[in-house]
Amino acid sequence: MTGRAWTMTRTLEGMCRSIKTLRPPVTPEVTDEDIRAAALQYVRKVSGFRSPAARNQEVFDRAVAEVAEATSRLLAGLHVRGQS
Repeated sequence: MTGRAWTMTRTLEGMCRSIKTLRPPVTPEVTDEDIRAAALQYVRKVSGFRSPAARNQEVFDRAVAEVAEATSRLLAGLHVRGQS
């Protein structure tokens, strides 16, 4: 595979490599900082902005907060085999 197709495949395969699995037992103790870091990485990938312009900062920050809240609810509601 060469050129644009190779670049697109490489980008898609490595897209969320920085986001680690947060559910137990993979990560036994998940902090709010871990959740926010994952949310920030997700919003960066989806928006295509590492650091948004001032005019986009509010919506960017709101998205990070909402994704972090959704992630917290997800982790709290998961039933993992072997965990009580």
